[in-house]
Amino acid sequence: MMKFSNEVLGYVQSEGMQGAELEPVIFDLIFKHIKDMVFIMKVEEGPVFRYLFANQSGMKMAGISQESIGKTFQEALPNEVYSYLQREYEKALSSTALITVFDSATIASGEIFYGETILSPVKDPNGEIRYIVAITRDVTDYVKEKNKIIESGQRYRSIVDQNMDAIFSINMEGRILEANPAAAKLTGYDEKELLDFSIYDLVSDSDFASFKTLVENTGSGMALESMDCRFTHRKGQLLTLHIKTVPIIVFGEIRGIYVIIRDISEQSKNVEMIKYMAFHDQLTGLLNRRALLDKLNEQLFLPDRNRKEFALISIDLDRFKYLNDSLGHLVGDEILKKTSSRLLECQNDRCFVYRQGGDEFIILLLETNRKATAFFAQRILSMFKRSFYFNSQEYYISPSIGISMYPSDGRDAETLLKNADEALYRVKERGRAHYQFYRTDMNSAITNFLAIETHLRKAIEKGELFLHYQPQIDLVTGKARSFEALLRWNSIELGPVSPGLFIPLAEDTGLIISIGNWVIENACKQIRLWNKKGYTDFRVAINISPKQLQQPNFISYLKNALEKHNVHPSSLEIEITEGSMENTNEAVPALKKLKKLGITIAVDDFGTGYSSLSYLKQFPIDVLKIDQSFVKDIIGNDKDAAIASAIIHLGKSLGVEVIAEGVETALQADFLTKEECHKAQGYFFSKPLPANEAEEKYLSLPMVLQEYS
Repeated sequence: MMKFSNEVLGYVQSEGMQGAELEPVIFDLIFKHIKDMVFIMKVEEGPVFRYLFANQSGMKMAGISQESIGKTFQEALPNEVYSYLQREYEKALSSTALITVFDSATIASGEIFYGETILSPVKDPNGEIRYIVAITRDVTDYVKEKNKIIESGQRYRSIVDQNMDAIFSINMEGRILEANPAAAKLTGYDEKELLDFSIYDLVSDSDFASFKTLVENTGSGMALESMDCRFTHRKGQLLTLHIKTVPIIVFGEIRGIYVIIRDISEQSKNVEMIKYMAFHDQLTGLLNRRALLDKLNEQLFLPDRNRKEFALISIDLDRFKYLNDSLGHLVGDEILKKTSSRLLECQNDRCFVYRQGGDEFIILLLETNRKATAFFAQRILSMFKRSFYFNSQEYYISPSIGISMYPSDGRDAETLLKNADEALYRVKERGRAHYQFYRTDMNSAITNFLAIETHLRKAIEKGELFLHYQPQIDLVTGKARSFEALLRWNSIELGPVSPGLFIPLAEDTGLIISIGNWVIENACKQIRLWNKKGYTDFRVAINISPKQLQQPNFISYLKNALEKHNVHPSSLEIEITEGSMENTNEAVPALKKLKKLGITIAVDDFGTGYSSLSYLKQFPIDVLKIDQSFVKDIIGNDKDAAIASAIIHLGKSLGVEVIAEGVETALQADFLTKEECHKAQGYFFSKPLPANEAEEKYLSLPMVLQEYS
């Protein structure tokens, strides 16, 4: 340190200072107390820079000791540090101003030190630089804080610039101060172009007021959200947006607002599509049952003063299932679409058309009365007098219509719908193709009908079904060697139920399959019991439903039943209706397989269907049964007599047996005998009998035909 004192103080004294007085003060102040690092370097030829002085802070940070004083950079420092300082100090020699140097170093603790050094050249009286004074300030905290700020800014920029959501920074008046790339992509404008806009320039007119309110409320310091805002794209289309606004707060003061926007246009379209699908029928595009219930409840919950009479009209297409099954679902779907279009001709602000499902449609007719509704129903019936065309084919379909009126037929949606359906059921029951208003007496009938269905489903397991046998009398011999097995039901809860009621119900519900199988099983069982008693020369006829005949396993089930009970196929006769033969592609193979087994095939109710003669040509038929509707009036009605006579002679010509049903009088029996009808059955001869009575009267003691007078 004395070297510094002698040389430096000499220079100080040459400047007129009192060195003796200042030396202790300067030394103590600079060397011990100043936190900044202070170095005084002597400039020598080369140039070479030699340490003349370094305070405690300087030596500690530079990693030098007292022994380094008097040494050059090259002698005291590592090469990489020496090279760096040499370059910076040489710059100071050639500069006319102070040189500021920023550098960093890793100190002994492993932390990074940042320093800001000011190099001050000191000249002698001749103007030559003899010394350089270096004062280094520790700016580590400042640099770290600055880096944090820079890093934070970069993070913010990264979040903003790379964000898929559009982000606008606006002032309190709405002027756009900044916009990220996503904002430019969303709006169609360049980022620079957007800086010339107010955010309000982008908002659609319909949402301007609500968006302005959102921004103004955010200006009070709250972050807010809105999902109902639309912006206008540069090309003019509307964008549906989810918007979040966040106040920009600096030092406790709101300086602006961030507007963060997500484009939910596609999502909005999907929501609209889902909403559409939830309330519309996918096939026809009509409103569906859910939409109907909403509209009904809307009407029902209006204030009393606004509620008016309205009609609920239930429409069902007649014989649509037959058309759908026969021609295929493609044609069926097209008919439903064309029906929908036709019904939509009626739709207006007081008339709404719905598809209930299948071939069922509902029309809600508001502000109407019974008379106007009847006129409307007639209009619908008239609309269906026009045929439908598909693939150059013409089809005719008629509707059945049931109507309930509010408030007389119900004050809630469920009751109105149920009563309209009940009225529709009555239309179907009475011939279809017309309309019917609901009446209160329908309720009990439908309720009973549903109760019958419930009990019928359990009739087999409860053992409530049984067979009666009605003899078929040979009109020549008077003997009964064939019987028709007729199904009967005696319900434990309901008592005896008419076959005319429960058999159509079984057909409609599909229960006829399991019931029909039960009949086959029990008829075969009875034949076997009679066989064991020695009766073999007889035949039992059972009725087969069209649905049962169409079952893929029907033939195998029938064959298994015959084998199980060891019954000869010739003892069994299958009665089918003409309706079973309408689908010739399925019916012909099935009947031929039955014939091949040796089973007799009869056509029941012959003459009541269509194209009867063509059936006789195509199908392996053994028996024709004249329907009782022709037999009933053969005495007093010449046409019925002629039809019955023609069927008898047709059967004889074709070599098939003819049986007349429903014979109730001696005159009818005489007519049939004279016309040489083979057999007859009916109450004139015998009602259907239990198996033991039929056996006693007609198998053990054959009945002889009486003389009729």
